[in-house]
Amino acid sequence: MTPPFLFTPASAMTAIAGRTGIQRFEYMIRHGSMKAGLYAPQNRDEQGPHKQDELYVVVTGTGTFEKAGQTQTFGPGDLIFVEAGVEHRFTGFSDDFTCWAIFWGPDGGEA
Repeated sequence: MTPPFLFTPASAMTAIAGRTGIQRFEYMIRHGSMKAGLYAPQNRDEQGPHKQDELYVVVTGTGTFEKAGQTQTFGPGDLIFVEAGVEHRFTGFSDDFTCWAIFWGPDGGEA
């Protein structure tokens, strides 16, 4: 059987149903150094820096993103890049906030 290659926010939300807080995350795809999942935090974002470079693709909701002392508002369709090892978090986000989180590359990020 061929593994799936198309994932929807709805199918990912089914996978994280019943989870709370930072646990509202599920990897849907893994290939080589790349992994991607849906992140849907509730109330607050407690994550810290990651070992790999990361892209967020906002699916639903709005809020503010803080990265290395800078703050930017975001909304559906926005793409956010975070280098490996950099402090970042979502703040003041709406209850319906979801985003794809895509990690890739070596620990420490790419040059």
